[in-house]
Amino acid sequence: MPRIPHPEVDVPRQLPPWGLTRGGERPRLRSTAAALTSLTALAATGLVAGPAIARTTAGPCALERTEAHHSEGLDTWNTAYPRPDRTLDAVMVFLSFPDSPPLTDPDDLAADYFPATSDFFDRASYGKFALRPHPRREWVEMPEDSTSYAIERDWNASRRSAYLRDAVAAADPSVDFSRYDLVYLVADPDAPGVDSDATKVVNFDRPMRADGSDIRRIVTVFERHPPDRNVLAHETGHVFDLPDLYHRPTDGKGDWDTYVGDWDVMGSQFGLSPDLFGWHKWKLGWLDPRQVVCVSDGGRRLTLEPLSARPARGGIGGTKLAVVRTGRGSAIAIEARGAEGNDRETCSEGVLAYHVRNEEPPGGGPVEVVDAHPDAEACWGDSVYPPLADAPVGVGESFTVPDADVRIEVEGRTATGSWTVKVSAG
Repeated sequence: MPRIPHPEVDVPRQLPPWGLTRGGERPRLRSTAAALTSLTALAATGLVAGPAIARTTAGPCALERTEAHHSEGLDTWNTAYPRPDRTLDAVMVFLSFPDSPPLTDPDDLAADYFPATSDFFDRASYGKFALRPHPRREWVEMPEDSTSYAIERDWNASRRSAYLRDAVAAADPSVDFSRYDLVYLVADPDAPGVDSDATKVVNFDRPMRADGSDIRRIVTVFERHPPDRNVLAHETGHVFDLPDLYHRPTDGKGDWDTYVGDWDVMGSQFGLSPDLFGWHKWKLGWLDPRQVVCVSDGGRRLTLEPLSARPARGGIGGTKLAVVRTGRGSAIAIEARGAEGNDRETCSEGVLAYHVRNEEPPGGGPVEVVDAHPDAEACWGDSVYPPLADAPVGVGESFTVPDADVRIEVEGRTATGSWTVKVSAG
């Protein structure tokens, strides 16, 4: 059974200032003393810029970005996050501990994540985004034993702050943080105090300062060796303002994958169809506006290219996403999913529909896949959630979205593998 997903962050608002090292000296960073002050919880108001409702600039079917953490509104970009529409550089620092000499070489750990993570985003973005890793070749030793930090999934805030403080201080003599857009801190997986359920992204309400630059967030990695597949792609998605799409039960028990199942890595890193939803590709700037069709009253016929299909070199590609606006803060998105690219292991192909809501927080259902076959399941033993593994509408099938006046009819496929679809709305 796969492990439950990682939370993004849950830390209190205030953290202590820099303390003393074992030798009684205050840590000294190469250019600027880092300040770990005011880490926030999930709904970090300092990270969600702009008014609750902003002027729409992306067309009539684009939902407005709201104050919800990682809002699915995409009319404007939240500039507190780096937008992955260019090459971004990521440093990967490997942390060891005095109580546990490392058993693995940093190069081997780096190979757990790269080039796989870069390849995932290259495929997902159609080559529009490059994640360029810079793994360090040596271990950086932390000042305290691994057990002293009490690392765990729902981590004590003071222990977490001490870990981050010590890690940046220990790495700074050999790492120029000003050169990088992303920071990955990878703990020795064999250290006794390292908990593989503690991997997450930590957001800073007030940025850390190191080497004259701001660090707004850090990805803390505590994975086993080898790690969960696609785990770093999932965590990196948070760095780009994407929400957790899984459902976290209030008691920690029950199924976590009821909202989106295998569809989109932000739901599960274990999914058979982990490519990002077309809505997310639109949000991140990977879809050209001409590839998004707004369906108004009366509906229309259209041809949908498989979401993972890469356009010819220099080309834009065809229509990837159809959107029906269902309310001020909601829409139904429609896209074709096929067995290629990041979805090459998909359980089923067809036209997938899902609800998008711009006010829902991570874990609250900002995206919910619509199951076109609610009385059937598929891919037991492989799918993270078999009831949704066969969610797409197939050729010759029609389906009406429950509680919405939207009907999808898949009429056929073209010679190039695109799907001909009639969408009726209103």
